[in-house]
Amino acid sequence: MAFSSLTQPLSRRTFLRGLGVTMALPWLESLPVWGDDKPKHASSEPPVRFACLFSGNGFHSKEWWAKGEGKNMELGKVLESLRPFREKLLFLRGLYNQEALIGGIHSCQTGNLLTGAHLAPGGEIRSGISCDQVVAERMKTQTRVPSLVLGCEPSIAAIHKNYSMIYSSHISWSSPTTPTPLELYPALAFDRLFRDEVGKADKSVLDAVMEDARGLRRSVSTADQRRLDEYLSSVREVEQRIGQAGKAGRLQGWRPTLTKPDMKRPADGIPQDIDQHMRLMCDILVLAFRTDTTRVCTLKLNNDHSSLRFPHLKVDYMIHHLLSHTDGADWLKVNQFFVEQVAYIAKKLDEVKEGERTLLDNSMILYMSSMMTGGHDNRQLPVVMVGRGGGQIKTGRILDYLNRPNRKMCSLYLSLMDRAGVHLDSFGDSKERLGEI
Repeated sequence: MAFSSLTQPLSRRTFLRGLGVTMALPWLESLPVWGDDKPKHASSEPPVRFACLFSGNGFHSKEWWAKGEGKNMELGKVLESLRPFREKLLFLRGLYNQEALIGGIHSCQTGNLLTGAHLAPGGEIRSGISCDQVVAERMKTQTRVPSLVLGCEPSIAAIHKNYSMIYSSHISWSSPTTPTPLELYPALAFDRLFRDEVGKADKSVLDAVMEDARGLRRSVSTADQRRLDEYLSSVREVEQRIGQAGKAGRLQGWRPTLTKPDMKRPADGIPQDIDQHMRLMCDILVLAFRTDTTRVCTLKLNNDHSSLRFPHLKVDYMIHHLLSHTDGADWLKVNQFFVEQVAYIAKKLDEVKEGERTLLDNSMILYMSSMMTGGHDNRQLPVVMVGRGGGQIKTGRILDYLNRPNRKMCSLYLSLMDRAGVHLDSFGDSKERLGEI
């Protein structure tokens, strides 16, 4: 691809290319990168991105709260890492999924979190298409990757009280009977963003596209040169960290009878350090949004009924699921660790300028669990959102739906899908929006 002149006509999507690699560009003022069927000389408006982060088993019963508004908003201890983003935050109280009240067990509280659908019991698997995949399907011609579905804990293959625990392990569903394949490997998620053939990772992504990048750099403004340099540096950093992943050797979750392997260690795959694993997945989400490689991502930080342990927090004596029933100081510490991942993503996105707004302003980052507390109480769900949906959402507010007739989660999804440009008459169990969003 030649970049000899700023006035040269450009294709609808602009990429850096190299042998076996195609890398989408970040927002640049010099180039109409987004190019979504607009007139030739129209302003280049960044798109809206949507992400949903999930952690299982709820939160500390006394420390998930908010009061006030804007810069004066106060947050409970679980959410304190989000204080810098209070003016870009929505705290939603009182929303719930009617179908998830069945049984009061993990197996039927998570599988319909993003669908609102009835879950089939027994050996049958049936939920509904999740809102992230509805958006991904509508946007699939606009980005290289329709959606990223990331996870930090493997799926559970078991039955719990006549419900498959596949439901406890997936929030994204590409069809009513098919949970969207979950990518647990940071390296493969990274490859999917940039490589033409996933798995062929014999050279650096950046090395492959540097010649094209140098040609582009000569053709853009000074400010865009800085943006491009920062972007390429962030890609290099993630590449290097993926290469180092898993070397510390801290084991998470269920513990085997051997404390050390009795065979030669295989090549690096899933990082054994949960803090490193989560942070890499957060960085990949940011990269994906920053490059517009995808506009839709779900990141399941752990399962409902999770077996993760947290040695980096000195909380490795009990798995996450059992810890959720204690409601003590260590449970709060683990809650804070999860929310810190959301805050980290928000900070990274807010540092990226896209025209007059930031990437966070152009995003909707939803964070929730399938129950309010570890005691399986899901009569209302813990929900917080960071980002302004491209300037379409008034943030810095608390929206309380607890005593209102319309408090369905699917009503929230209808409202958010509108902001992403996907307009439906109904979704899941709802036919109406949340008017205040």
